[in-house]
Amino acid sequence: MTASVEADLDHDALIRAVPMFADLSDDEIEELWRSAERVKATTGEVIIAEGTPGDRLYIVLSGALEVTKREGGRDITLATRRPGEVLGEMSLLEQAPRTASVRASEASELLAIGPEAFRLLLERRPGAATTLLRTVVGRLRSTEASLVQADKLASLGTLAAGLAHELNNPAAAIQRSSELLGEAFEAWRQRTLVLNALDLTPEERAALVDLEAGIVACGRMRDSDAAIRKEESRLITVLEGLGVAEAWEVAPAMAAYGWTVERIAPLQAGFAEVRLPVVLRWLGSGLAAQQLMEEIQRASKAISDIVHAVKSYAYLDRAPVQDVDLRQSLEDTLMILNHKLKHGIEVVRAFEDDLPRVTAYAGELNQVWTNLIDNAIQAMEGKGRLELAARRLSNEVEIRIADSGPGIPPEVAGRVFEPFFTTKAQGIGTGLGLHIAHNIVVNRHGGRLDFTSRPGRTEFRIVLPLRLSPSVGTGETSNGRG
Repeated sequence: MTASVEADLDHDALIRAVPMFADLSDDEIEELWRSAERVKATTGEVIIAEGTPGDRLYIVLSGALEVTKREGGRDITLATRRPGEVLGEMSLLEQAPRTASVRASEASELLAIGPEAFRLLLERRPGAATTLLRTVVGRLRSTEASLVQADKLASLGTLAAGLAHELNNPAAAIQRSSELLGEAFEAWRQRTLVLNALDLTPEERAALVDLEAGIVACGRMRDSDAAIRKEESRLITVLEGLGVAEAWEVAPAMAAYGWTVERIAPLQAGFAEVRLPVVLRWLGSGLAAQQLMEEIQRASKAISDIVHAVKSYAYLDRAPVQDVDLRQSLEDTLMILNHKLKHGIEVVRAFEDDLPRVTAYAGELNQVWTNLIDNAIQAMEGKGRLELAARRLSNEVEIRIADSGPGIPPEVAGRVFEPFFTTKAQGIGTGLGLHIAHNIVVNRHGGRLDFTSRPGRTEFRIVLPLRLSPSVGTGETSNGRG
């Protein structure tokens, strides 16, 4: 970036093109021009870097500049500024670090105005402050809308990736079990033919009917995997002793359905010694096929539960205002975020019995739960204790979401609901999650949102009225509009 002392441009017209400077006198414009610095930038050159001190503002004299913000490892374009527009006024006013970066998208020239010259201008021309305020408010709304949209898209991508992972496991189980089921049924069919060819006594045929009925009626044992594996090992030894070929194939399914060495003893008394091995191999094959069918049923139900949760979470095909079951709403959010929870977070629920429904913007409430729970997960770095509680308070309902993370530092606790404020590292988060949650709870629903925090426990408390009041619901929404 190089300073320029050229005076080939009509600086009076250039400065007056900016609304906040339009009413300056000729002397004031001349003084502003003399106190400012002419700056040139080549294509791609960074004029303002996010996070650097806000020590001056810029008037675009020529060219075009792109305003971007770092979010989740990528740059989000917020706006393009052209001749006659101002840059960097918010950071200069707040004496705060830059919240965005500015890069020349083509060769450009700017006028840089320092803090002293700007202060004198506002003192002499109070009307300029009003114009500046309108500019700042417009910028804030535009920036928030852009970041909310980008944040929604990023969140959607994250949720989609997590759901794809959640769906992949049961889908893979269905595919694997389906392939094996064909082989298992064929093996059972072949062994049924062999069994039917035997010269069984009437008593043996009656016992066989009971065994076959037991295959369909039995359910898998709920014993621990270690206990089942121990019994499986014992069964292999006994089956081999009875002459059962490939006992290691027969024993796992039998153990999974509660067959023990002790249960085999009555079969030894009920079937001839020469026919018992055939009966046991047939029984093992039938149980193996049953086991695969149950695995397919469980995996199918898991997919169905996920799809149901997604549909309920998004409130597809429903009006925006619903009588919301808060327990189900929170459970749907947990299902959506399960891919982040299941690797080390204990979820503890304390939902009051007969919790009343609330009339609410259902999809927006889910956005509140998602923001708060996702923040808690990030605070705990994926490992810890997440507590969810809900109870009735007269004509209101109270929801509490607590985590075992490090807590919110006292020096920043008063700012957590401000737009663009974040305690996360640069490029991680937009600083809008809690701001959006606050708007949805307070402005959209007439509720309350507050929190307490100390090392080891941060708890957000949401209080919602049972019914929406006609006077609320028209405030600032989650898409940044008023």
